[in-house]
Amino acid sequence: MTNIPSNLKYTKNDEWFDPASGKMGLSDYAQAQLSDIVFVEILVGEGDTLQAGQAVASVESVKAAAEVYAAVGGKVVKVNETLADAPETLNSDPYGAGWVIQIEDGDASGLMDASAYEKYCAERAH
Repeated sequence: MTNIPSNLKYTKNDEWFDPASGKMGLSDYAQAQLSDIVFVEILVGEGDTLQAGQAVASVESVKAAAEVYAAVGGKVVKVNETLADAPETLNSDPYGAGWVIQIEDGDASGLMDASAYEKYCAERAH
């Protein structure tokens, strides 16, 4: 079963957002669907202001390419530069070292909680 931490919020595009830290990334479900991730390009920089749903990164795996979208809007305060050299971190630690960007003042009110996201993932598995 997919790892879905209860302290995070989720989008229907399979991004997660941590309201406590402002970090966001690709969910465990998404990385499992993509398989082995071999390339990550972060498309935004520190100081950029994002809208929810804006593409923030591009990832490529052995199976497919995908965009990572901003789970919430806000100002980018940090970018995970290590992913360019270690894209497999998105597979091995999607909620830890595999975070993509960190923003400030993100509003998570429109996102799913863990139980809603778990149900959403289960519906797509059938």
